[in-house]
Amino acid sequence: MKQSARILFSTLSLAASAFALSTSMSLAQTPDTCVTGVDMATLGPKGIVGQGPHGEKAASPDELKLTDDEAAKVKAGKFKVGISMQTVNLDWSQLQVQGISETLAKYGVTVTGVASAEYQVDKQIADIENTIQQHPDGIISIPVDFTATAPTYKKVGEAGIKLVFMDSIPVGLSSPKDFASMISADSQGNGQIAAQILASCMPKGGTIGLVNFGVDYFSTNERTKGVGEWMKKNRPDIVLKQVDFTDPSKVSQISGDFLTGNPDVKGLFAVWDQPALDTLSSMRAQGIDIPITTVDLGLQSAIEIAKGGPLKATGSQRPYDQGVAEALAMMKALIGQPTPAWVGVQSLPVVQSNVLESFKTVFHKDPPAELVDACNSAKPKCN
Repeated sequence: MKQSARILFSTLSLAASAFALSTSMSLAQTPDTCVTGVDMATLGPKGIVGQGPHGEKAASPDELKLTDDEAAKVKAGKFKVGISMQTVNLDWSQLQVQGISETLAKYGVTVTGVASAEYQVDKQIADIENTIQQHPDGIISIPVDFTATAPTYKKVGEAGIKLVFMDSIPVGLSSPKDFASMISADSQGNGQIAAQILASCMPKGGTIGLVNFGVDYFSTNERTKGVGEWMKKNRPDIVLKQVDFTDPSKVSQISGDFLTGNPDVKGLFAVWDQPALDTLSSMRAQGIDIPITTVDLGLQSAIEIAKGGPLKATGSQRPYDQGVAEALAMMKALIGQPTPAWVGVQSLPVVQSNVLESFKTVFHKDPPAELVDACNSAKPKCN
């Protein structure tokens, strides 16, 4: 063996030994109480803990139910509604659209189209402008950006078109002047669920990394706020470090660099499920095995939770139910009925022991074979 090759081999061996020691230390520091130390019966808030973007108290989705007389008026109206999404390439988005479309169809309301902005502000502005030109009676939308899209959303109301938001409200718009309602999950409550599970996996004085969306966005702000406030109140010994991303496609690189530069981080919270999965990929590439929690439930995140690996839990939204609420709010507005400024939908704790039942609750259908298989391979912990 040449000298240079021996040096390289020796260096790699030392690096591998150090890496193995680091990994074993990470595993050794995870307490036995991780997840199992949390009382599932009391996990998560029993009501809505967050407030609306302007401090509104949450209204219940039950307030949006149509009376028989209202239902008849909607059916007689033969209304048309357009949908503008930030993307349709998420389980969350597809369930929202499904909940909206199926509910509107029950009352004879036509969905004129679903636009997907792919997180691009310019594209969403064009999508909304195009939808306005189609003269629908209403538009249901989630804004990509708070500020740049605001003037375009104002045009919706000025054109006599009813507007319902999901998750966030652009700057300067108010209800009922500019829009009817905003529907969202209790994001702060979901953050609390993720925090409580993650804390059960952390040693005293441990450090948690927050993989945060670095854009001023109501729902994601509320999630990170929920984690921080829960830790401050219940586990003040835990140190919080934060890394921000603004481009979701770059989370793997950013979270990987963060973990490399912060070897003291022994647990992670990612602000929604896809960044959590991307962070998980970075962890695996580096051989890091530390607990991670998140918000939202998609099929892949459900499978990871079922396996019992690093992804321990999520505080899930109920996107189909939120879509139903958005459709009901829109129909109330179309027939001239008042609607609440903010409607909050209850959070849902999801861990390995309830992941199959939770999938059915969130997706309104039986779990697919790949999720059932993942759960069966991890029985009896997975149910």
